[in-house]
Amino acid sequence: MNDLKQYGASFERKDFEILSRERVFQGYFAIDAYKARYRKFDGTESAVITREIFERGDAAAVVPYDPVRDAVVLIEQFRLGAARDSESPWLLELPAGIIDAGETPENTVMREMVEETGLSLEKAVHALDFLTTPGGSTEKIFLYVGLVDSSRAAGYHGLMSESEDIRVLSVPFEDALALIDTGRIRNSIAIVGLQYLALHKSSVLKSLKQ
Repeated sequence: MNDLKQYGASFERKDFEILSRERVFQGYFAIDAYKARYRKFDGTESAVITREIFERGDAAAVVPYDPVRDAVVLIEQFRLGAARDSESPWLLELPAGIIDAGETPENTVMREMVEETGLSLEKAVHALDFLTTPGGSTEKIFLYVGLVDSSRAAGYHGLMSESEDIRVLSVPFEDALALIDTGRIRNSIAIVGLQYLALHKSSVLKSLKQ
């Protein structure tokens, strides 16, 4: 493998400045208006930029994996943000949720797994963290892979208080990967999670069994 240090970030936190931040909308989610400037690659300072940023809050997600059956547990639910698509806005996803105040990402995936599938994870290991849409949102995803018994994955779940209506499915892992290719799975978190497991299955299994 090549020396990956050559791909490190060109600048640090000291190389940009937040000049102002104002809450311009507060509803189910929030939007803040920022004014900022940053150091350009030629060493000069940028003009002041203005951006409205979606403040969604950080979230945690889990790939619930059953190594005995080589299957994953997926959920299906309605997503308004996908309503303008020509395809159905009922999406196949991974269990996930916003990290509550004072809660760790691991606690979040354990809680969300029960709420959204009715199943408990035997164990969860951290996979990676990633930003969903940093051009317009601060959201960061903490991704885990969890050990689960997929034979009991069935039925409808979710919190009534959050208007959730969730169908739970057990899907052979190879089928789940194929559903990415067909476009049936097009939720970015699910795509990242399933492909991560495909790339790192042996090391993930070792961690889950420790």
